Amino acid sequence: MRANVTDLYRYPVKSMGGEHLPELTIGKNGVPGDRAWAVRDEERGGIRGAKRFAELMQCKARYLQEPAATGSSPAEIVLPSGRTLSTGDDAVAAALSDLVGTSVSFWPLLPSDALDHYRRGGPVEEDMETELRRVFARTPDEPLPDLSRFPETLVEFESPPGTYFDAYPLLIMTKQSLDSLAKEAPDSAIDVRRFRPNILLDSDSQDPYPEFAWEGKKLKVGSALLKLELVCPRCQMTTHPIGELPKDSNVMRTMVRKTDGNLGIYASVLEPGVVKAGDEAELTD
Repeated sequence: MRANVTDLYRYPVKSMGGEHLPELTIGKNGVPGDRAWAVRDEERGGIRGAKRFAELMQCKARYLQEPAATGSSPAEIVLPSGRTLSTGDDAVAAALSDLVGTSVSFWPLLPSDALDHYRRGGPVEEDMETELRRVFARTPDEPLPDLSRFPETLVEFESPPGTYFDAYPLLIMTKQSLDSLAKEAPDSAIDVRRFRPNILLDSDSQDPYPEFAWEGKKLKVGSALLKLELVCPRCQMTTHPIGELPKDSNVMRTMVRKTDGNLGIYASVLEPGVVKAGDEAELTD
């Protein structure tokens, strides 16, 4: 399989809208500045994203200068009202608390040994199956995703300590998967913003969802070499409103029917490098 990079994305704040960029530098831990800030739930504890606070997806974030290779560099946040704040402003936590309707704080990345910071907070629903169905937007008659394949550390921690990633540092998708899903859900707005990849590829594969066959393989893209880890089980974030896109539960209903609720594939970094729009990508064993 060969492919070309069509689009590249970076998300300064976990669960907020991000940046569409002409190139990405990929370090050993992913894209510098990607998901470098996050909201903490002061009611139930734990770092939280739009699985808990859907309103975050109506915010946007960007860097005014290129972020440092490590840590959390200053970024700009635009609230749904149009109000603009810096990530360093004292008013950010209060503004986001007003937005989501409960008390939250706002945090840069902390060291990986700050384990209490990354530990999971209390669930919204006490019954675990009910909570998982809420998070993954599954109806009572739909199967839940198999989470046993993910790193065991995610049972205890919201993200791998030292990061605000859900599981792995990169998410890769193909244009073919988006187009295939759009054909299956003609009444829904299937837009890349719902799915939040870092790298979008245009593949020469004839498979409607090419990345589902890529687990365990390597992807040479630009000057970076990536390991393709696991297909991505999708959650309620894909159904939330973002920008002009409406709330739409049919997005998940369609994925459950056609893709077992998955779309895209997680990746880790074997060799850092630079990826540019238009670069070739090559799949290897």
